[in-house]
Order: sequence, then C-alpha cells, then structure tokens
Amino acid sequence: MMKKILTNYFFIRFLRALVTIFVVATFTFFLIRLMPGNPLDIFIATQLSQGVPLQEAQERAASLFHIDLSKPLLVQYVDYLKNLARGDFGVSIISTNTPVSKIILRFLPWTLFVVTVSLFISFVGGVLLGVLMAIYRNSWLDQILSFFASIISAIPNYVIAMLIVVYFGVKLKWFNIAEIRGSLSPGVRPEFSLYFLKDAFYHAMLPIIVYVLTTIGSWMLVMKSSTISTLGEDYVEVAKARGIKQANIMINYVGRNAILPLFVSLAISIGFVVGGSPLIESIFVYQGIGLKLSDAIVTRDYPVMQAIFLIITASVVFANFLADILLGVLDPRIRTSRS
Repeated sequence: MMKKILTNYFFIRFLRALVTIFVVATFTFFLIRLMPGNPLDIFIATQLSQGVPLQEAQERAASLFHIDLSKPLLVQYVDYLKNLARGDFGVSIISTNTPVSKIILRFLPWTLFVVTVSLFISFVGGVLLGVLMAIYRNSWLDQILSFFASIISAIPNYVIAMLIVVYFGVKLKWFNIAEIRGSLSPGVRPEFSLYFLKDAFYHAMLPIIVYVLTTIGSWMLVMKSSTISTLGEDYVEVAKARGIKQANIMINYVGRNAILPLFVSLAISIGFVVGGSPLIESIFVYQGIGLKLSDAIVTRDYPVMQAIFLIITASVVFANFLADILLGVLDPRIRTSRS
C-alpha cells in the first residue's frame, strides 16, 4: 500500500512538472513574438542610427539573417516543437549560423559558477548567523544582525552592484573597473590550473559579493525564526531535563530540525541558479547567461530567448519537483494527503 502511494505521488508530481514546462514554453514562444519589433526591424533601425542608408541596411539584413518571419505563427510554433522534440534549440539569428546550444554551453558555465558559489556562501553563512541570532535573541548581537539582515535583504541587488561600482570602483578606486570586466582576462584560456582559477575568481568576485549580500539576510531571518520555533518544542525541553550538554542539544536536536525548512527553500533556489541575473551581469559585463539573455532581448534573437527561458523554466520546475519530493520524504502526511 505504501509503495503504491509513493509511486502515485512521484508520478503525479513528475507529470505536473512536464505539463508546466510545456505550457510555459508555449506561452514564451508566443509572448516574445508579441514584443514590438522583430530581429530585422531592430537591426535595420540600428544601422540607420549609425548613418547607413536604408537600402544598404536592408541588404545587410537580408545577407546576415536566415529567418522567415512570413510563415504563419502556428507553422512556426509547430516547427519549434518538432525541433525541440529532437533536442534542437535552433540557430541564433544574430550570431549567424551559430547553434543556440553552443551559445548556451559557452555562457551558462560562468553563471553556474558565480551563482552556485554565492548560494553556498550565503546559505551556510545565513544558517550559522541565524542560529547565533536565535541563541542570543534580544541581545545586542541579535539586534545588530537582525537590523543588517532586514536592510540588506530589502535593497535590490542591482542597486548594491551600482553602488559598488560607483563608490568603491570610481570614487575610492579599490579596483580597476575596466580590468575586472568580463569573465576572464584577455589571453586566459579555461584550463585546470591555479592561474586560471585565480583569474576566474578575480573577475567573479564582485558578482559573488553582490549575490551574497542580497541573499544572506533572508537565510539569516528564516533560520532565526525556525530555530526559535524549534527551541520551544517539547523534545528540546526533555533533552535539557536529561542533562544533555547544550552543544549537543543545539546540534542534534535543534539544528537538524530547524534547518529542514531551509533545505526545501534551498532546493527551490537552486532552480534559479541557471538564470543568473541579467542586471548584475550587465553592470559588471560578466559573460554569463544573464548577459546573453539581455543581448538577445535587445536584438530580438528569438531562438536564443526561447532556449534560455526554457532552460530556466525547466530548472525551476525540476527544483520545485525535488522540493516537493523532499517534503514528501520528510513528512509522510504530505504525500498521503496529496496523492
């Protein structure tokens, strides 16, 4: 009986995830084509703004782009689904004859590197500081950390990024803005060496700092609340009455149970790692998938936009699927009531 319940629970969740991905992919396909302008119009307008005559701009567009926007929209949609079923994201309109899959493989690893490192640092730091805030609640340490967490989590990440560039880069000159742009220094090739890792971390330093500052506050506050709630449980009081050491109680009784809700949130947050932050990567000119998405939106590169949105959707849906499964494993009542 229990095996059947588990099977039904997993199958329903998986089927729902597939349907969600299909619906979002369909919605994205039609939505981006409702945006004003198309790749040809954008390219021609850009050429005209640079002083190129209209006829010459049209000839350049005809020679560069291999796209037939005259097809009925439904036909384009069916072709898109057929290619997607074969795992083919298509060819970039702007980067002539360049498969979208190659573009994603080129830019995605940098975003995964920065956001994964940032998420790990902010999660671990937020959990540890949240536990301290709960243990020493109402103390001066708790008040300072709570104030810091509330303020820093309320400020948009792009505002902090711009403040870092303007104040620390331009005014104080702590770093060279032109030198730190990009994901690697000129001439540096990806390889397994200390020199490459140092250069990669050097260029990723500022985006990592921004991501950590804008996410650690939320982890701190959630962990504090969860720890305080757990400290009031009966089994914690029983452990204290049995004379168990305070350190063992905090680790084995409080910490393990208080952190469970955060693991679910962490699983969901991992899904958003793929998308990165177009604004942050644009501000620091970091060569990640977020920056490529910004460029694709500006130039109306439909295949690139579709592929990136689809990957982000799939990762978020899959992360939610894992979080749902994790909840079902941790609490059997959930999978019984939802199956």
